[in-house]
Amino acid sequence: MKQSDLFGADEPPKPTDAFAVEADAPLAARMRPRTLDELVGQGHLLGPGRPLRQLIERDALGSLILWGPPGSGKTTIARVIAHYTQAAFIPFSAVMEGVPRVREIIKEAAARREAVGRRTILFCDEIHRFNKAQQDAFLPHVEAGTITLIGATTENPSFEVIGALLSRSRVFVLNPLDPADLRELLERALADPERGLRQITADADALDFLAARADGDARRALNALEAAASLAGEDARIDVARARDALQLRFAHSDKGGEAHYNLLSAFHKSLRGSDPDAALYWAARFIDGGGDPMILFRRALAMAAEDVGLADPQALMLTVAARDAFHVLGPPEGFLPFAEMVIYLATAPKSNASMRALGAAFEAARETPAEPVPLHIRNAPTTLMKQLGYGAGYRYPHDEADAYAAQEYLPDALRGRAFYAAGDHGFEKKIAERLAWWAQRRADAARPDTPGNVGGAEPVR
Repeated sequence: MKQSDLFGADEPPKPTDAFAVEADAPLAARMRPRTLDELVGQGHLLGPGRPLRQLIERDALGSLILWGPPGSGKTTIARVIAHYTQAAFIPFSAVMEGVPRVREIIKEAAARREAVGRRTILFCDEIHRFNKAQQDAFLPHVEAGTITLIGATTENPSFEVIGALLSRSRVFVLNPLDPADLRELLERALADPERGLRQITADADALDFLAARADGDARRALNALEAAASLAGEDARIDVARARDALQLRFAHSDKGGEAHYNLLSAFHKSLRGSDPDAALYWAARFIDGGGDPMILFRRALAMAAEDVGLADPQALMLTVAARDAFHVLGPPEGFLPFAEMVIYLATAPKSNASMRALGAAFEAARETPAEPVPLHIRNAPTTLMKQLGYGAGYRYPHDEADAYAAQEYLPDALRGRAFYAAGDHGFEKKIAERLAWWAQRRADAARPDTPGNVGGAEPVR
């Protein structure tokens, strides 16, 4: 069998085939970097002497996962790897294709390796869209070396890629491109006579505007430049106004249900906990503007009011509930006013996680002593038999005592004297701490044999 019968008359492809695009392809596709030196950004991976660059230059790469936001260069890096390693580059979309296509690619790759000894890079874009059973289809062929798998994902591979595949791959994390990198790409697109925008000029401040507002996404920056060029008119010049028009449909990135969604929620909660109302409002706005459900923020705020403010300000939880109810009644946009009030209140409230720590300590003690009997004096005694057995005997009704306090033990014997709650020293908890100290002194006085009755020396704390 001839090689052309296996792969067609043009096989094996030239290294540059991985970058072949139509002349009328979008600018972002035409301007895709083709060599390591053309790549911008990702200096932590691709700079001189950095790990990924060294592996590419030494042709020592195995299968790998590229994890990064949109437009950070995942596909481009995969194509550059194919170029440097002289491997056949087979793109595959986990969104558009399925396991039957994987089997076809594996069959072709095995035949290619046997016939001409050429490796195959299977580039799986959006690999996180494959479920665990589908990802299993790659495993035996990665292990056998039939393919080198390069998976690209915008989601955390720890959660989205099966462990067996992760253990056989190296994970490289890509960052959003910074404005300087994007500015360089935009200038290239204007200067390149073969692939770029012909006879188009752009003001420096227009390029700065596009680079700053592309959110680290090279594809978005180049698409916006191309859109601005279509608005340039007879003068063939892009100014800030035209650049702004080209980006007028720019949306916040929330990625409902994905990692970005939870990162925004985490940033919101931590800003509230860290007493930064400005940051909390910003992350809330980002979440909502990106399509997030405001009720998710209300639920997070309710948890935060109990976990991080707690009894330092008991009004915080009530105000949060009231703000949520007001939002239900008003709806947006007016409902965002009580929401903003809630955010500012929670961020500026005194903080205490003493309630959360007390609950955790109580659970720990409960698990250590699951069979401790309830002390007899605080047991319920609804029957004569139970009273005869001593249930409720010796119980002192606090309202019959001075200052409505009876110095008696409520914990089981094994936990006598244990304290789970430690009040803070600011906000309303300072008052609670004073009460606890006064009650502790009453108990200590009552325990001394020379102290008559249940009278303490200190004045009660109201």
